[in-house]
Amino acid sequence: MPEATESVPVKERELPRAWRYWSPRIAVAVLMPVLLIGAIEGVLRALDVGFPTDATVPCMRKGHAASCYNLFFPAPFFPPGMIKTPQAYAIPADKPAGTYRIFVLGESAAMGDPDPAYAFSRYLEVMLRKRYPSVNFEVVNTGSVAVNSHVLLPLSKGLAKQRPDLFIIYSGNNEVVGPYGPGTALTSSGMRLPVIRTSIFLRSTRVGQLLTKLGAQKKEWGGMEMFLDKQVPADSPLMKYTYANFEANLRDTIAVARAAGARVIVSTVATNLKDCAPFASMHREGLSPEDLRSWNALMQQGTELENARSYDEALKVYQAADKIDDRYAELQFRMARSSLMLGDYAGAREHFQRSRDLDTLRFRADSRINEINRSVASSAEGTELVDAEDVFSKASANGIVSSDLVYEHVHMTPLANYVLARAMFLQIASKMPADSGHTLPDADILSETECERLLALTPHDRTRIAGEMFQRLQKPPFTNQLNHSDQMLRLALQAEVPDENPAETSTEYQWAIAQRPDDRVLRYNYGLFLFGYDRNSAAAQLKLSQPWDGFPVFAPDGSPVE
Repeated sequence: MPEATESVPVKERELPRAWRYWSPRIAVAVLMPVLLIGAIEGVLRALDVGFPTDATVPCMRKGHAASCYNLFFPAPFFPPGMIKTPQAYAIPADKPAGTYRIFVLGESAAMGDPDPAYAFSRYLEVMLRKRYPSVNFEVVNTGSVAVNSHVLLPLSKGLAKQRPDLFIIYSGNNEVVGPYGPGTALTSSGMRLPVIRTSIFLRSTRVGQLLTKLGAQKKEWGGMEMFLDKQVPADSPLMKYTYANFEANLRDTIAVARAAGARVIVSTVATNLKDCAPFASMHREGLSPEDLRSWNALMQQGTELENARSYDEALKVYQAADKIDDRYAELQFRMARSSLMLGDYAGAREHFQRSRDLDTLRFRADSRINEINRSVASSAEGTELVDAEDVFSKASANGIVSSDLVYEHVHMTPLANYVLARAMFLQIASKMPADSGHTLPDADILSETECERLLALTPHDRTRIAGEMFQRLQKPPFTNQLNHSDQMLRLALQAEVPDENPAETSTEYQWAIAQRPDDRVLRYNYGLFLFGYDRNSAAAQLKLSQPWDGFPVFAPDGSPVE
């Protein structure tokens, strides 16, 4: 009888032989490049070529060990010459008993731009210190310009090693324009999350840094003007990736924080609705030439009626245009303004929100981003929600957030930073040990005036910050906004220099510093103020503002402070 194996087809008997022949060759083809790259990486590290991209690096703070912000951490996310960094910070290596360490994650709004000295994190810190004097609160604000959730996730991994008690996440404005977003001017865009994370990993290696340096031209940061040709409509197919990536990154960031034993507070993002016209608008896809002509005629007619203050008639004409094309952001803004003038506040708010959501230069978190913040906060274990959008709405006239709380599109006024800090304080206090088991009374929460005295927010500083915002709004894309002249007039009035008494301003700073002599931010701003009056005293204050030993400090004229 023939062997059983003889009944097996020839091709099947040849497969093991072919596999034995090709498998080592395939393995070599795959492993050799990996081993070669690994060897090159090792050599580059040994030769100290490139730089570490960890979130923090060891440093010394007043002679004590600490972890300081790594200035090269953002390198995988920005082109050479355009790296953006937060306010420098150092985290003490020792964490004595009774210390409560809070990390704030977010973008420029979380950082406190235009002046981080008056960020919501600063208001929060003085509130907590006043209410719980026996606790040593360390509030570290890691917010930075132009970052997004792709940056915050690796940052959180580094900060998780620093024994945190609480993470506060205020994020969502830059998901489109930030690194790897579909409207970015910083990196490639529109990619799936596994590809993005692989790219970040590769660019963080020494080999990746070398290739980036060799292949990329050095660019300079150009502010929001860099994104003028990066319009992304709300119905772009790329937006589904933006929302999915944001949610995945947010959930993973929370998981990192929770694994480190920290509480997590996720906040929605508040944006200016009433006084921030859309930066750019696009018509709906497929609009015929005939419909476009009809739409333009209606817009012209509606504009003339609105300018004549015939708001009821203007709204009717705008509604007719809306039936032809309801995707044009400026039309929604005009409908909102007319509704507001007619006293229809709910309708006005709806149109203002829709105008923001349809804005094709997507510098503001839209409704979907905030829906994700809410849903993740409610579903992720150990995570709490502070609904800043709702808090700001309740603090605004007619429930519509305006320039009283947000200067331009997303950056908060001192009042807004206080309002947000108060909401954060109440959320944090709800889980802190109660002294007597009763509800926290309002008397135990510092007022805005009390906070700002401790933070030395002087009339000089209010005028200075308004002047900076006035300068910013003189550039695109702000100059393209429908209500640009109104914005400029408002800021010009705020930036008018009052009859300033330098002695009074100096006294206010000295009092605040006396309450907390180790506050380097107070020292820094006081040094900037003194520079125009007493340069030696200014240099002394600026030197005391060093975040860590050896950190270079410069005077306003660019000269180093020795």
